Amino acid sequence: MSDIKPVFLPERQRFALDDDGKMIGAAHYRDFDGSEGVERIFFHTTVDEEYGGQGLAGIMVKFALENTIASGARIVPVCPYVKAYVAKHTEYAKHLVKPEKHHLEILPRG
Repeated sequence: MSDIKPVFLPERQRFALDDDGKMIGAAHYRDFDGSEGVERIFFHTTVDEEYGGQGLAGIMVKFALENTIASGARIVPVCPYVKAYVAKHTEYAKHLVKPEKHHLEILPRG
């Protein structure tokens, strides 16, 4: 296995998995200015099929959530993978914001 590592790409509004310069996965987000600060809406997570089954999505999502918390933002889980991850890892519960209509309205369509 190559040296796969999670990276933060704020200019592309995503966290990603980098395999020696090749992006093999991504956790896409949009930031929303909430009443108590930034709320980071995670709406889509992918890992290239040939890298599946290695636990890489979990590594990337953990990195993304820890980075989000460290930045002072809260987590809005819309993506089914992120929803399942935070349900299993209850240590994130105090950092969660329930998705609401105004969160969904800023997400890309299609």
